Amino acid sequence: MTKFIALVMAGLFAAGVAFAGEHGNCAKQVGNKQGTAMACNVSLANLNLTPEQKTKMDAVMAEHQKAGCTPESEAKYMQETKTILNKEQYAKFKAECKKQEKAGA
Repeated sequence: MTKFIALVMAGLFAAGVAFAGEHGNCAKQVGNKQGTAMACNVSLANLNLTPEQKTKMDAVMAEHQKAGCTPESEAKYMQETKTILNKEQYAKFKAECKKQEKAGA
């Protein structure tokens, strides 16, 4: 049953990314509009999430993609992420975000 749920969640995430449209390049859009806003779409595979964390992160990411690229949605996304991940995971998440930010600049 757990594998089925994981497969469904992965499919939903893939579909969301495929149909993201203008939100698919959120980091670039926010960087162009604000310069200081941090848009982050880090792969969750490297964070060693528990199944519960993965479910919560998938939901937060989906909500973030729906909201679009605004400073408010980015701030909310990062705050919610901080409440889901433990300190080590969040530090790794932020480091990956900064790496993406530098690569996009």
